[in-house]
Amino acid sequence: QVQLVESGGGLVQAGGSLRLSCAASGSIAGINLMGWYRQAPGKQREFVARISSGGSTNYVDSVKGRFSISRDNGKNTMYLQMNSLKPEDTAVYYCNADLRFGLRIWGQGTLVTVSS
Repeated sequence: QVQLVESGGGLVQAGGSLRLSCAASGSIAGINLMGWYRQAPGKQREFVARISSGGSTNYVDSVKGRFSISRDNGKNTMYLQMNSLKPEDTAVYYCNADLRFGLRIWGQGTLVTVSS
């Protein structure tokens, strides 16, 4: 079974940028939907962005125009470029992949902290 590992989180000032990576242990070429979720302290995990194998993307309204999701099938890696970060973006970010037969897998999460 494919494993997902996030990286790239850290501490950044408001207005700054980070790029998160989600490295898969196997090929992602055959995975249709992959995406990013986040969970802030005391809040429910929420959808952030998704990307299909064909490159179609979708974002939660709060990050539109600031975040960009992409994937490199040759490197078996998905990315989330985060620009113009705001304190409310502070959360643990998780990557996910929807496999066949309804199986959804997750990475371990990477913490993003945005200071004022």
